Amino acid sequence: MTLPPAFQDWFVRQGWQPHPHQLALLEATGDSLLIAPTGGGKTLAGFLPSLVDLTVPHRGMHTLYVSPLKALTADIARNLARPVADLGLQIRIEDRTGDTRPAQRARQRVDPPDILLTTPESLALMLSYEQAPLIFGGLRRVVLDELHALAESRRGDQLMLALARLRSLAPHLVVTGLSATVEDPAALARFMGGAQVIHADPGPDPDIAMLDTAKPPPWSGAGGHYAIPDVLKAVAEATTTIIFINTRAQAELFFHALWAANDQNLPIGLHHGSLSREARERVEAAMAAGALRAVVATGSLDLGIDWGAVDLVIQVGAPRNVKRLVQRIGRANHRYNAPSRARIVPANRFEVVECVAALQAVAERDLDGDPRGPGPLDVLCQHILLTACAGPFDADALYAEVTRSGPYAGLSRADFDACLDFAATGGYALRAYDRWQRLMQRDGLWRLRDPRAARDIRMNIGTIIEAGMLKVRLRGRGGAPLGEVEESFAATLLPGDTFLIGGQTVRYDGLRDMVVEVTKQPSKEPRIAVFSGLKLATSTQLSRRVQALIGDPDAHAALPQTCRDWLALQARVSALPRAGVLVSETFPHRGRWQFVLYGFAGRNALQTLGLLMTRLMEDAGLGPLGFLATDYALLIWSLDPVTDPAPLLDPVGLREGLGEWLAGNAVMKRSFRNVAIVAGLIQRNLPGQRKTGKQATFSSDILYDTLRKYDPDHLLLRITADEARRGLVDFDRIEEMLARSPGRDHRMLDRVSPLAAPLLLEVGRVPIAGQGRERLAEAEAAALMAEAGLT
Repeated sequence: MTLPPAFQDWFVRQGWQPHPHQLALLEATGDSLLIAPTGGGKTLAGFLPSLVDLTVPHRGMHTLYVSPLKALTADIARNLARPVADLGLQIRIEDRTGDTRPAQRARQRVDPPDILLTTPESLALMLSYEQAPLIFGGLRRVVLDELHALAESRRGDQLMLALARLRSLAPHLVVTGLSATVEDPAALARFMGGAQVIHADPGPDPDIAMLDTAKPPPWSGAGGHYAIPDVLKAVAEATTTIIFINTRAQAELFFHALWAANDQNLPIGLHHGSLSREARERVEAAMAAGALRAVVATGSLDLGIDWGAVDLVIQVGAPRNVKRLVQRIGRANHRYNAPSRARIVPANRFEVVECVAALQAVAERDLDGDPRGPGPLDVLCQHILLTACAGPFDADALYAEVTRSGPYAGLSRADFDACLDFAATGGYALRAYDRWQRLMQRDGLWRLRDPRAARDIRMNIGTIIEAGMLKVRLRGRGGAPLGEVEESFAATLLPGDTFLIGGQTVRYDGLRDMVVEVTKQPSKEPRIAVFSGLKLATSTQLSRRVQALIGDPDAHAALPQTCRDWLALQARVSALPRAGVLVSETFPHRGRWQFVLYGFAGRNALQTLGLLMTRLMEDAGLGPLGFLATDYALLIWSLDPVTDPAPLLDPVGLREGLGEWLAGNAVMKRSFRNVAIVAGLIQRNLPGQRKTGKQATFSSDILYDTLRKYDPDHLLLRITADEARRGLVDFDRIEEMLARSPGRDHRMLDRVSPLAAPLLLEVGRVPIAGQGRERLAEAEAAALMAEAGLT
């Protein structure tokens, strides 16, 4: 396929010329994966073959575009409208997401547009309809945008199963993957099921550095509020700025504090996933129109949205992941071969080290990422149920189809049959219950036992498990929607309590029909709505870089003077954590013994290690009282000192302890609940009612205990154990930490060490066996720093 004259003229009128990678994608005859920098015209490259094709009328849906974000589909629709109108193409472009009106969704099932923009969840739902062969039978192309982001979660596995289904419905389908930040392009191409990789010129290195601030970062905390005057100054000097914050709660706090200090009345917006659709759309439209000078955002704006006026990105808080940082940097300056400009604001003194390590990784183009495991079986169970909703299927044909998808290429027939048996009967211990008898076999084909069950299955589609959320609206008839808060947060509210949402303070009035009713109260100091959001964890590769940077005094020249002095004092009074050696300390503080292990294994892994070690300490009579885990260190306080940590870190003993602990632990039950929801054992939503988080948890706890007692080899228990070990518990990282740090260096100290002092200021301590300790008050912080030799 070549670029027609009309398209060549259009490029000339824009003052552009097609990039080589755009032409290469146009000429490709099979599936392709395009790796191109932000601003390199990836999206236009993905759609160019479709637009050229559609110069000739096509019956039915021609192109399906799938992205991870609803906001991205709206942005793509705006951007596509321009070339379509300029070229006079008679093309109908529509979106299909959770925000799409029901009437439009119904019409799309009988009269699909030429180009449909959607998300993995909506695609899975469309494929579950009986009309799927008619909707997708004439499909020619699929564009998978920001594919790397989808591949990092179960949503990617769900999408690849849907893609395998599309290939069966439309055998001549051509698939194009688009991505800007990929550490292993060949692996991502395999994830697609096999594709030719096309590399674009990566462009110039970004202009990225730490933001100069009048005050140094504090010793602890995650808000970055000390830098707000400097952030406002940078915003005032730029055209448009995106300020990225790692969590929704912190975004609300930072936005609130930013407005309080905004003496120039700069127009600044807020965007995150818990805001109402109307609020998000207003911010997106204002950004597209150039009406905002800045927007405070979370991961909801991480990907692909093309706002050419954005010329500065500010990342508040350590990025936790080099690939994510590069992705966010790319939001600034969507001009090809022009450097993006970004500044980082570390929230505390330790994050300064992580930010320097991340900047070094960006400069070396060293992206992080862990190898993907095989496709999860709970997602496959859901896919089997959704396939049955569309009509009868042959098990052999479905197995062959599933194994053509990248994540499930190695799926054994035994595991497939186990998933099919679960979908049909619920498994051995549950097959006596009618509610889990969902499939039956007739004339060699599997089908729904009761066709009415399709509605319930479709209502519970998806792989994203979030905390139960409640809508928030202004009180009164027709009150405006403001967003959502967690069910658990709403349960703590009393009438008159205030909290932040959408950047404004509101007063809680009551709960009516599962809606939190509020009134505006800007004069009162708010409580904080603790959104679940995205809990970012530091990647393994970045953790290793931080450890190597701390452990090499020759590398400290890259750090600010305050950090150099801090680490130099640590080296004098104790030891610096370093590669290949597991450094730990024991010292007294306020009448208790403190044990600190510098593991650099991530918060989940070190929290699990804390739970296991305190059990072993209890057995040894050391009297553990509680612990604190960060991404880099584990702090345990106890009645008696840890003088030799070696027995507490024995890999065999830890693994045995893990098995005993997980058997009846709440973490295992939480993991089971998530697996059971995705697999379809537990329904979150039913017609005319919504199950609360407590109800779902109660149901899953009963099921978990029943299966452990009567069917310990049940498929979902097997999936749960694997998921808990890799995910919530992250035991693999503990074993990796012990393997890569065979050396041991334990120091007995007479006072708090400089590196441990910030840990003692953290507030999220976990009690052990009901024994709690009061959190250190802010007034004690100065005394603690002095005790550690820091001022």
